[in-house]
Amino acid sequence: MSTAAPAPACALPVPGPDVPLEELRGRAWEARHALGERAVVLGHHYQRDEVIEFADVTGDSFKLAQRGAEATDAEFIVFLGVYFMAESADVLAAPHQRVVLPDPGAGCHLAECADIFTVRDAWDQLTAALPGKRVVPLTYMNSGADLKAFVGEHGGAVCTSGNAERAFRWAFDRGDAIFFFPDEHLGRNTAARLGIPPAAPVVWNPLLAELGGLGGDALAGARVVLWKGFCNVHTAFTVEQVQEARAAHADARVIVHPECPRPVVEAADEDGSTEYIIRRCAEEPAGATLAIGTDWNLVNRLRQQHPDKTILCLKEDICPCVTMNRITLPKLTWCLESLAAGEVPNVVEVDEEMARWGRLALDRMLALT
Repeated sequence: MSTAAPAPACALPVPGPDVPLEELRGRAWEARHALGERAVVLGHHYQRDEVIEFADVTGDSFKLAQRGAEATDAEFIVFLGVYFMAESADVLAAPHQRVVLPDPGAGCHLAECADIFTVRDAWDQLTAALPGKRVVPLTYMNSGADLKAFVGEHGGAVCTSGNAERAFRWAFDRGDAIFFFPDEHLGRNTAARLGIPPAAPVVWNPLLAELGGLGGDALAGARVVLWKGFCNVHTAFTVEQVQEARAAHADARVIVHPECPRPVVEAADEDGSTEYIIRRCAEEPAGATLAIGTDWNLVNRLRQQHPDKTILCLKEDICPCVTMNRITLPKLTWCLESLAAGEVPNVVEVDEEMARWGRLALDRMLALT
């Protein structure tokens, strides 16, 4: 299993709300400099500006896990992200490295849409209902270490939003059908890229005990079985918001994340991963207008980085990912000061057997990139 070791009883206290921002920044930088190369700080693109300032490397979840493992001089990998990302970093880390998450409560709604117990039950039902068919399981990077281990053990792989199409092609080369979890929308959008009609994939609802609410005939003809899961940020974007952006800015180019529902992706000009969206914003010429459908923290950072362009969030009043935002400057300051004082709080550890299978699934994904 995966665990987060609680902070030692003697750990320093988390700074209170009365501590001024500039004092926190100064204390955090002092602790960071004291740690030097003993620590590497990894920051996901959706983090708050107040903590991303301290990141040695920024990126999506898999890029960060890779870069943490590559920082072989570092004893500590401080992960500014959510729990499943820290788990992946631990799976790929060297034996001498420890992964630390400033707040172990930083979870992910999408990742929590699928748990190992319901997935195992679904797998048993699905494979029993399809005798003679080879079903290949694929899990999105946004899933727990136990699900990554599950697909590794059952001949499947992990994928990101950036290489999901390649992962689907890989799976089709090895089997008759794909069982994809936990994001229904990424799965549907990826299948559509491969020429599979958006209505063709069937959806397994884990809340319905018998065959996920599917009949045997529906399953028998399905090439793609999707788990009914979603990102609560990306499903907040709508076709109406795309239309409103075009009405307000006739020249706007609309780019959304593939975790958005299929109608939103169809209404947009482009869809792509977080790294893709960042690259496209950089590629567009000065004066361009871009309406982006992804986490507000990233969109706001992109408009600061490209003042020569008009960069909008499709829903400016959208709430940034709540669980991502659990990593605050007071918690990061506490984490860095604890490490500098010789205390190691909130260590994320994936047990050896789970890590072995999970690494196999991640290595299969690496071979696709």
